[in-house]
Amino acid sequence: MRAFVSYSHRDEDALERLHVHLAALRREQRIEAWFDREIFAGGAIDEAIDRELETTSLFLLLVSPDFIASDYCVEREMTRALERHEAGDARVVPIIVEPCDWQSVPALRRLKAIPKDGLPISNWANANNAYLDVVQELRRIIDDEESVSETFASESKQEPARRPKSRYRVQRDFDEIDRSEFRESAFSAMKEYFRKATSEIDAIEGIRGRFADRNPTSFGCTVINQARRPGAAYITVHCSAGGFGLGDIYFSFAENAAENSANGGYRVSADEYEMYLSVAMPMYGNEPDRLTPEQAAEHLWNRFIEQAGIEPV
Repeated sequence: MRAFVSYSHRDEDALERLHVHLAALRREQRIEAWFDREIFAGGAIDEAIDRELETTSLFLLLVSPDFIASDYCVEREMTRALERHEAGDARVVPIIVEPCDWQSVPALRRLKAIPKDGLPISNWANANNAYLDVVQELRRIIDDEESVSETFASESKQEPARRPKSRYRVQRDFDEIDRSEFRESAFSAMKEYFRKATSEIDAIEGIRGRFADRNPTSFGCTVINQARRPGAAYITVHCSAGGFGLGDIYFSFAENAAENSANGGYRVSADEYEMYLSVAMPMYGNEPDRLTPEQAAEHLWNRFIEQAGIEPV
């Protein structure tokens, strides 16, 4: 997704920090942020900006007192972006950088601002948490846009006589092959989640992350919070039939942990209709008892980064 970043040149520091925090999304080739620095020397500035204003699908407004005071930002860039937003051709996202009277601008007040609750980035105790919140919201937007695009593409390829999707669930018995295939696909989904999440968190200043794909049935991660002592978290995740009684997918909060030890795990479970994962070795109260592989990955990731003094916001 191509994003147009509208900002006051007095807020170049905020632009630089946003650029750093978008690194994971850029590596995944899911976002391409454009701003006026992309214009080459000798280029026609107004023409280049007008072209982007008409073709970009996502507009990020770095809102600050200087942004609101800029006639160019508000009357030219923001106004056109909001026109396309109202027409359903693009999406406008205000990012509140500094405290300012942005809610008095009717067009901005109607939109959901980020970070969380529109709290200015400069007011957060740790600005990295604010930028992480921004990136997570942008990832949700991109996921939503990609989902819509994939659905549209899928529907456009359907043959007219194709059988419609059933509105019914059918009871069935799951055999050991079904369970084995589900366990392997769930492990692959969890591994990919950790790979991407580690890349994303490694882009945050003051935090380092490393993913290690050890072999087909195990992987590991390390996250270091440089602002905390001790601030290192380790995890090793294994997938094994039977799991030594530890679960079908189990983990240890240790680096290079052996296969016969674990701090927790997930077992493949099933009802009369479908298979899912459940917590095999509860470590906390009120653990979820029914998880998709993606939900299990998020559940375990959050438990993991807690070891380094990090939590999602």
